[in-house]
Amino acid sequence: MRHAKAEPVAASDHARRLALRGIRDAAEAGRWARAEGLLPDHAFVSTAARAHETWTAFREGAGLDLEPELEAGLYSAGPDAALAVLRSAPGHASTVMIVGHNPTMAHLVHLLDDGSAEPAAFAEISTGFPTSAIAVLEVASEWAQLEVAAARIAGFHVGRAD
Repeated sequence: MRHAKAEPVAASDHARRLALRGIRDAAEAGRWARAEGLLPDHAFVSTAARAHETWTAFREGAGLDLEPELEAGLYSAGPDAALAVLRSAPGHASTVMIVGHNPTMAHLVHLLDDGSAEPAAFAEISTGFPTSAIAVLEVASEWAQLEVAAARIAGFHVGRAD
């Protein structure tokens, strides 16, 4: 998931918080995930304020009681580093979520794509990866063994409260 809409300025980029629209959009994304049966049992979240607030609003919208694993490296991670984070997911986790930043989140989805994507989802992702976007990927391997081009894009949703 890409973090939700944030305020344009703050004391630092890392400190930028969500705009009211971002809070509402992330909560809607959580409600969507619950309705689709796509609730994570493990989450990695960037330490940036806007990513952590996105997780909080998503979690509340989804009705989840799950504490994320805050991952400082996701703030500046490229897709390879984000893939390394995914590989560190616990083996028992069946659904893992990352809340991070663009362009990394969009690049990670394309890096993992095995070419068998659900056509409508692939078409939507190809037009952009806006704030509050969630890409759903199906992974057949263990997290520790996850490789490039080893996941199927199965869905895409952009959280929008309005």
